[in-house]
Amino acid sequence: MAIQELHVKEKVSILLLCEIAGLSRAAYYKWLKRMPSKQERQNNEIIKELKALHKKVEGIYGYRRMTMNINRILNKKFNPKRIYRLMRVADIQCVIRKKKSRYKRSIPQHVAENVLNREFTAEKKNTKWVTDVTEFKYGSQKKAYLSAILDLYDGSIVSYVVGHSNNNSLVFKTLDQAIEQLEEEQPLIHSDRGFQYTSHGFKRKVDQAQMTQSMSRVGRCIDNGPMESFWGTLKCEKYYLHKFETFENLSIAIDEYIHFYNYERYQKRLNGLSPIEYRAEAS
Repeated sequence: MAIQELHVKEKVSILLLCEIAGLSRAAYYKWLKRMPSKQERQNNEIIKELKALHKKVEGIYGYRRMTMNINRILNKKFNPKRIYRLMRVADIQCVIRKKKSRYKRSIPQHVAENVLNREFTAEKKNTKWVTDVTEFKYGSQKKAYLSAILDLYDGSIVSYVVGHSNNNSLVFKTLDQAIEQLEEEQPLIHSDRGFQYTSHGFKRKVDQAQMTQSMSRVGRCIDNGPMESFWGTLKCEKYYLHKFETFENLSIAIDEYIHFYNYERYQKRLNGLSPIEYRAEAS
């Protein structure tokens, strides 16, 4: 109540404040001694958890993802509108950053058709993979590169490698790690037309694993939309929030985020589960 706040902070007398508000002192003290309602107590509990979660994830959650997490923490089914209202009361806001996207042209040794054709859903795990490389900066304009493979079934990151150079070795290691996890599956793997993916070496690895190769059309980043979306999410929710002085610090942050993304970042489209939880239910 404003009277209580002004009395404590500004040392204004209760009598004067009640006169200004047109309220009797008796009514004020009756309000002061009242017991908070059940809903008020619950709102205070929710706000406490919201603040703790907001701090834990460094402000990257909006009200929808906050709702999924708070419902899990308190074992309730709160309406997202209520969580949104309480976030405003607690002055909790999601961090918003603009993602950057770049396209690099290359002279291909091998080109594949766009077999994926923007069909970004999969009925089973390890049937459709998308892959790409993205760039990070650390220290005094030094560069690092992250290569990753994402499974369109659950959005999980199947494999990833962080390196100092954007070269064939980076991409080949990522593919080798992913292939090692396969049993009898032969997934389609989709990429852009970067020089690593159009190389004879990459094609040989794909053929040896009896996989199908698919490539985006020239200049069409949207053909690899889920991978671009993941880069944007990673950078918004981790990279842009910190300044990294060393390659080691950046690598650790990427490791931590991908583990968080796979195991703890609940998604509405996965029925409120994390990618790994959703993947486990299908096993």
